[in-house]
Amino acid sequence: MKIRVGFGYDVHKLVQGRELWLGGIKIEHSEGLLGHSDADVLIHAICDALLGAANLRDIGYHFPDTAHEYENIDSKILLKKTMMLLRDAGYELGNIDATVAAERPKLNPHIPRMKQVLASVMGTEEDNISIKATTTEKLGFTGRQEGMAAYATVLITKISDVP
Repeated sequence: MKIRVGFGYDVHKLVQGRELWLGGIKIEHSEGLLGHSDADVLIHAICDALLGAANLRDIGYHFPDTAHEYENIDSKILLKKTMMLLRDAGYELGNIDATVAAERPKLNPHIPRMKQVLASVMGTEEDNISIKATTTEKLGFTGRQEGMAAYATVLITKISDVP
């Protein structure tokens, strides 16, 4: 069995006047993440990890922030397309281990819903998705509540040889 590992990272600035989308769900907060899409840092980190594991470049290559069709797009659509690319290349998801770094809002109460939504979008079991939340103890841009960061590691398995 051929297995591969990928790592993804994303960061977005927090600003007034934007909704906060994280892990595919809307979270009530006074600020949202700024980006060309809905700026869901968790989904973007997962997409990058999946694409990297399959040696399919990165999220910016497939979904450039200069392309009008991706402006304000729901990142769940990008994740679904990423899973199609992964499966078209003959791979299947093993598991995801992800961490979101943010001071506020508290994310732990939202993690079960995030896992449920992501599993549905990705066509996998919730047990294959681990999401953790942490603060940076008020250090750095996340600690100053200027933005959020997300990290993701994935394991994928080659299930078929694609010509």
